[in-house]
Amino acid sequence: MADVIIIGAGAAGLFCAAEAARRGRSVVVLEREKKPGKKIIISGGGRCNFTNYDAGASAFISENPHFCKSALSRYTQYDFIDLVEKHGIAFHEKKLGQLFCDNLSREILDMLLAECKDAGVEIILQCGVDKIKKTNDGFEVFTNQGRYHPEAVVIASGGLSIPKAGASGFGYEIAQQFGHRIVPTDAGLVPFLWKESDKHLYESLPGISLDCRISTADMSFEESLLFTHKGLSGPAVLQISSYWKEGEAVVIDLLPELDDNFIEKFRREDGSKKLKSLLTYHLPKRLIDTLVKHWAIPDCPVAQLNAEQLSELQTQFKSWQHVPGGTEGYRTAEVTTGGVDTAELSSKTMESKQCAGLYFIGEVVDVTGWLGGYNFQWAWSSAWCAGQVV
Repeated sequence: MADVIIIGAGAAGLFCAAEAARRGRSVVVLEREKKPGKKIIISGGGRCNFTNYDAGASAFISENPHFCKSALSRYTQYDFIDLVEKHGIAFHEKKLGQLFCDNLSREILDMLLAECKDAGVEIILQCGVDKIKKTNDGFEVFTNQGRYHPEAVVIASGGLSIPKAGASGFGYEIAQQFGHRIVPTDAGLVPFLWKESDKHLYESLPGISLDCRISTADMSFEESLLFTHKGLSGPAVLQISSYWKEGEAVVIDLLPELDDNFIEKFRREDGSKKLKSLLTYHLPKRLIDTLVKHWAIPDCPVAQLNAEQLSELQTQFKSWQHVPGGTEGYRTAEVTTGGVDTAELSSKTMESKQCAGLYFIGEVVDVTGWLGGYNFQWAWSSAWCAGQVV
């Protein structure tokens, strides 16, 4: 017997467990992996980007962009920062409000486990859940280690991203079993791949990184871009990937620090030089050489370029229309977009409107944050809300 069964010992599951147990509830966390918190350990390059100073609703993607507002306002980034400081974990702001541990991600996991231990939470590892049934007085949860009879069940099993860390579609299957709609899922915060026909064009560019502005019809980010053997990566690409639809072009401004008439300005100030030479002050040489070759940039002083050439070249550099061949998929995606439809959940408690006593928190829900600690903050906020009522 248990008051609450939480399925998934990740960020959301552990935090929710501690909150519920602190209220005097008997809480058991079931985790099918050998160890808890695998995604916490590998996050942030091993330093866990655990929240963001700017974690507001505008940084989240959902069919209902208002759904996340209640949870984010009731348990904020500053509340979690207080907890981190209480445990003496040193951290720093890297950029754009992103907060990382000074040392290792393990410190955040150890903090969550300590909170669970202090509150009396029981964590059972290598415990696979076979099925869940609704009963007159709660639920029956069937596992490979026996049956549980809780009053409430919290699904904190995450999404499909990074299968090697234990990701699965379990949460979506349970949601559908109890009548929930699933907003179509996809890999988010994920690198782009080259189209087969483009690979030879960029084979000399892996390792090159530069600041850019990258856009879809709906969103734009200005961060760094990285050329890889497989395609495009880096923070700018990961960010825009959550908004990109297959077959669409992304628009890349390779020179965000220059205005749209930059070549005209070059011509006025130093018209005797070739464009290739003038660009060396702004772009890596290997990239310039590749673009000169494949964009057929005239090998003449910029003063000799006619109006049509000026316009075309400026557009190429400021609005490079690139159609990715796809993404690297869930294997390397940092998060899953889509998930349990928020229209069928309480924004205050995360409880199902279809089945009393059933809750969904964290990545399994159709709320996806930007790169930079936002998805962890959604885990903390949604978990806290459920933890106050289960």
